[in-house]
Amino acid sequence: MARRNLDSARIIVTGASSGIGLALTKQLAAQGARLLITARREERLRHLAHSISTENHTCVPLTVAGDITNPGIQQDIIQMAGRELGGLDILINNAGMGVLGRFADATAERLRRVVEVNFFAPAELIRRSIPMLREGHQPLIVNIGSVLGHRAVPGKSEYCASKFALHGFSDALRCELTHDGIGVLLISPSTTSSEFFAHVIGASSTDEQTRPNAMSPERVARHTVRAIQRGRQELILSTGGKLLVWLDRLCPPLANRIVARFG
Repeated sequence: MARRNLDSARIIVTGASSGIGLALTKQLAAQGARLLITARREERLRHLAHSISTENHTCVPLTVAGDITNPGIQQDIIQMAGRELGGLDILINNAGMGVLGRFADATAERLRRVVEVNFFAPAELIRRSIPMLREGHQPLIVNIGSVLGHRAVPGKSEYCASKFALHGFSDALRCELTHDGIGVLLISPSTTSSEFFAHVIGASSTDEQTRPNAMSPERVARHTVRAIQRGRQELILSTGGKLLVWLDRLCPPLANRIVARFG
């Protein structure tokens, strides 16, 4: 496959107001992409769009503020892409949320919410996007998953389940959409230093965001942009994440013992 040129590529980025989404938005704008960015926090979204357009006069991102699980917001995103961008080349499903705590202490609302945000919302946005992507240039779906969508750990069971669902969905979709010419890229970061953990449901998350081996959002975004350009299908980030996944594949009982003790 030829190297994907992001100059003038029409791209949707969800969860763009902070963390990986924010870093992706800035790096894609620097590549000359035409962007439609979404997030819940309207003020931050507008500030980001203004900041980018001030620094780069050729890129003025469109914005849609709202809850990505809301069908009306999903429709607004797709309609604006068609109307203002004239179509869609790349959809990046980055919006997500975390959950910390024992599943025995979970509520039905907590379980439903994390699966809605991390799986059903991106799946529905993909479904709505496919007709436009079929007409796009080198069309691509990018799903931001997690290492925990490859190997589950205790204390994050609902989050792991939602990311496993996204992982399996991405693999199936990649095969289904081959004849439509639409690629599917799954990015699986490990712990990332961002505001993600400031908005998790459940226990205190201070230790997560201060881990010394946590990747920066900018680094995750750089790897993601490079994977998009190179036509990759899957990318697991961090050496520790890769070791965990391979250990689970080679010797699941040993992986279970290690994760049960240290996870």
